[in-house]
Amino acid sequence: MPIKKSAKKQLRQGLKKKRGNDAKKKETKELLKKLSVLIEQGKKQEAEQMLPRVYKSIDKMAKAGLLKKNTAARKKSVFTKRTNRSLNVKN
Repeated sequence: MPIKKSAKKQLRQGLKKKRGNDAKKKETKELLKKLSVLIEQGKKQEAEQMLPRVYKSIDKMAKAGLLKKNTAARKKSVFTKRTNRSLNVKN
């Protein structure tokens, strides 16, 4: 445990940031899972409407440093391709 006052404050700040980061990660994972389910079920409208929310969540994670920039771009690209491919096959 920290002894100095500044070290105690750093610990509090770190725990607070961790809670926020964990919440962002959980939200993004849930959105990605929901989008995957919609893609598998072939629900075109819902998947297209969810993509901007997924993009926003991934971009926020990248901005906060929870994802690297290229990882975020790759995830967005993969889900866009999956959405478009599944929508074209179902038509």
